[in-house]
Amino acid sequence: MDLRYGPAPSAGPEAATPSAGPEGAESPGGPEGAEPSGGAEGAAGRSGARERRWRPEGPLDLRLTLHPYRRGDGDPTWRVTPGGAIWRTCRTPCGPGTLRLSPQGGEVLGSAWGPGAGWLLETMPALLGADDDLSGFVPGHEAVRRAAGSHPGLRIGRTSRVLEALVPAVLEQKVVLAEARRAWRWLLARYGEPAPGPAPEGMRVFPEPEVWWSIPSWDWHRAGAEAVRARTIANAARHAAKLEAAGESAGLDLLLRALPGVGVWTSAEVRQRSHGDPDALSVGDYHLPSLVGWSLTGRRTDDAGMLRLLAPYRGHRHRAARLLALTGRRPPARGPRTAPRDYRSF
Repeated sequence: MDLRYGPAPSAGPEAATPSAGPEGAESPGGPEGAEPSGGAEGAAGRSGARERRWRPEGPLDLRLTLHPYRRGDGDPTWRVTPGGAIWRTCRTPCGPGTLRLSPQGGEVLGSAWGPGAGWLLETMPALLGADDDLSGFVPGHEAVRRAAGSHPGLRIGRTSRVLEALVPAVLEQKVVLAEARRAWRWLLARYGEPAPGPAPEGMRVFPEPEVWWSIPSWDWHRAGAEAVRARTIANAARHAAKLEAAGESAGLDLLLRALPGVGVWTSAEVRQRSHGDPDALSVGDYHLPSLVGWSLTGRRTDDAGMLRLLAPYRGHRHRAARLLALTGRRPPARGPRTAPRDYRSF
């Protein structure tokens, strides 16, 4: 068993730059390495945390697997401390919780605090990709085969939390990513609650659905989210119970796309995270078709071309796209980055 703890991926749709579509440039800054008071590595034993050890079967790259849940530098729900532990917060069905994950001798040690601690530890293996099924995935193209060989610890995990994936995905619709990440930080700082336990300073927990639909228009404006995205999030929050109860990814897709303002791209971005769907391809992404086309053919392509190229990977198209993103191959830029549009000034 190979438990890796590598650096955060530097390439891929998450790190893409300009946008007039769903994704754009990520902003710098944020206390990524801030330690909680008293030191993170010894905090669990001193604070009455609930703990669980889990040994994965086969390779696991902890940070690479968890990377999709991080929403940029300074994400209030995420920290990596200098000792190598990953901290994340969650609004569980049992209430707020903080989870600390650290690799220890081929195992992952999970420590959790708050009313949601038990739920977080129970679902920890699923979060780390224990249910990720590679059946049917045959990396036929050399680029996919090489990426799969270079990143054997990549797993597609699931959070089982739909609204927590949906809100930031809606914020990222058709704007430069730096703007979306700024709005996410502002809203969590304003409406999230402090993380339970000895979490690093500034960590917050995702608000309850009732909070999202009660945010006044002026605070959406202060966050930098215009009325369309605000209405989409508020409406989705009113249907949160139905969304969270969705079983299979396909059923959730139907529910999500029935909501005004939620399309193919947003649904895929949610299901990749909430349900760990390895086939939920982000069709409509500003960068992904060109990245896939360049990686597989040396030419740019569009959504239709991307679907044709990834047809042999049906059932694992999202997995194949993630692996191609990790190769670092991408078409050369054709112009300057798109400047962020600051809706707060409108």
